[in-house]
Amino acid sequence: MKLTPQITDEMLQSVRSLRAFAVSLCGRTDLADDLVQETIVKAWSNLDKFEEGTNLQAWLFTILRNHYYSEIRKRRREIEDVEGRYSATLATHPAQYGHLDMADFKAAMQKLPDDQREALILVGASGFSYEDAAKICGVAIGTIKSRVNRARTHLAKRLNIESTADIGPDPTAEATFSALRQGGTSGKSE
Repeated sequence: MKLTPQITDEMLQSVRSLRAFAVSLCGRTDLADDLVQETIVKAWSNLDKFEEGTNLQAWLFTILRNHYYSEIRKRRREIEDVEGRYSATLATHPAQYGHLDMADFKAAMQKLPDDQREALILVGASGFSYEDAAKICGVAIGTIKSRVNRARTHLAKRLNIESTADIGPDPTAEATFSALRQGGTSGKSE
């Protein structure tokens, strides 16, 4: 496939979603930025492998996901940067209504198994349909639905979410956690 202005625009429009997904996978913005950059470079150099008429954003998410797991396999052989991990935990967040703050949520997300966190981010935060998320992860639709449900259940338990009073007056957060407690979905289509 040839690089067209439309494909370039679609790639550029996907950068924010790719970055959010990358942050959810690795938990660090600096690494997420590197992942997104590598994803765009790989996509550009392998554009001939993209099937016209398919979902470009899903293809980009697949490239990012595969690159992330390849990097994880490489890093398992290396010594972890303990100082970098420690300094990332030093940030202080402002108090919020209720007991839940963003640091608690991020910590709970990072404790989820990789497959569940990935599925929840793709469907719940990035807005992919279960079908597209399944293609990105290379699994069946039922597997994605199961992973999303388990992730929502684990988050609700870890964060002790009993009602929307636990999360404060933010309407977006209320809707998100309400869906989380009810097992609802915010995917684009099913």
